[in-house]
Amino acid sequence: MNDNNAQLNESFRDKVATVDEKGKRIWVYPQKPQGKFYNARTWLSIVYFILFFTLPFIKVNGHPLFLINVIERRFILFGQIFWPQDFFIFGLGMVLFVVFVALFTVVFGRLFCGWICPQTIFMEMVFRKIEYFIEGNAAEQKILAKAQWNTDKIFKKSAKWISFWALSFLISNTFLAYVIGIDELRKVVVDPLNKHVGGFAAILIFTTVFFFVFAWMREQVCTTICPYGRLQGVLLDRNSIVVAYDHERGEQRGKFNKKETRTIGDCIDCHQCVKVCPTGIDIRNGTQLECINCTACIDACNKMMEAVNLPTGLIRYASEANISDKKKTTFTGRMKAYSAVMAVLLIAESFLLVSRTDVGITILRTPGQLYQKQPNHQLSNLYNYKLLNKTYQEMNLHFEPENFKGRIELVGEKNLKVPKGGDLTGSLFVYMDSTDIRHTETDIKIGVWQDGKKIKIVNTSFLGPFTEY
Repeated sequence: MNDNNAQLNESFRDKVATVDEKGKRIWVYPQKPQGKFYNARTWLSIVYFILFFTLPFIKVNGHPLFLINVIERRFILFGQIFWPQDFFIFGLGMVLFVVFVALFTVVFGRLFCGWICPQTIFMEMVFRKIEYFIEGNAAEQKILAKAQWNTDKIFKKSAKWISFWALSFLISNTFLAYVIGIDELRKVVVDPLNKHVGGFAAILIFTTVFFFVFAWMREQVCTTICPYGRLQGVLLDRNSIVVAYDHERGEQRGKFNKKETRTIGDCIDCHQCVKVCPTGIDIRNGTQLECINCTACIDACNKMMEAVNLPTGLIRYASEANISDKKKTTFTGRMKAYSAVMAVLLIAESFLLVSRTDVGITILRTPGQLYQKQPNHQLSNLYNYKLLNKTYQEMNLHFEPENFKGRIELVGEKNLKVPKGGDLTGSLFVYMDSTDIRHTETDIKIGVWQDGKKIKIVNTSFLGPFTEY
């Protein structure tokens, strides 16, 4: 290959496939894929839709199975409620997720984007299919886009946009149900508008955003907005498994002629892999940031290979090392390092989840307060307590001395009733005989009891006068 051809083949890296030299967007009209990978993605998307649209309705003991209420800082996962005090668990979980994404990308490239990402699933498996149904195949869509605004075009475009808006409205309502809960969402929908102006505005905003993304932005979300795609340039290496074109087998390209014995590469230059690509790239140019690993090009290429009696797999899941060096996929040092870090974080996260209790208890000696002398040779210390109820039921608690002789007296409270999902703060006195004080600062333990069961022991200290022994 001469220098001019080499320079020509690398020119694709100087621009985005969906933007021309003048900076104007090139609209993508991909052909509808057909094949085993597309069928597998279809079945996976059905499972995804069932889960997405039914989870908000599933309740455990009258409460949502999932709730991500950022407004009230209340999160429910698998029926277990988490509060702001549990934020460190979420923080570690987010770090774990980032490490997992890095490891997953190092090994499998952008597989998540093509198979699991909501943007891809809704775009390719719902909105795109609606578009095919109303406007026809890719060629018919191109003709319609260039046609004058006549009755047929107005009808088809209106039908598509109304369908897109209705579907976006459904998605936005479901999305909002994950935030405020299905019961609150029902109130927003059923009650008069003036009672839930904020909720109604949120539905309209989400609907507009989803409509704009799926009707206009489309692949631009994947190619220019989503930060995950940008990570590929840093995380991918020659051992990462991606959707790849076997250039060793495919080059030199050439049209297929059934009357001649083929002496060049297996790529028949049919451009079917380009026509089905939802991001408008040519996978034969090599790994590109725009590729979302959706496998549409694999199905298209395999179909053409079968038609001309050539082996399938010219485009397949493979790494550069698999293709160029004929090497099997190996677990590299970088993969091992990411795996080790992820294992440590996973163990730490599991420990935090297992050790998490239903009640958060803090008892601290009041700052700036020394001991107080009481009648009958007793000393007292003043403490502040805070109780957090992480359950759905009211809690009745009380304190008992654990490792000392004395008594505990609440200030202004007769009992400790902590409301469900709420907290209770207050003060208490701890009384001890002066004869039991051996040091200026004595370590004591206070037991926290609920319905006759000790649920936690809190460590604190008791101040007394300086005594020499």
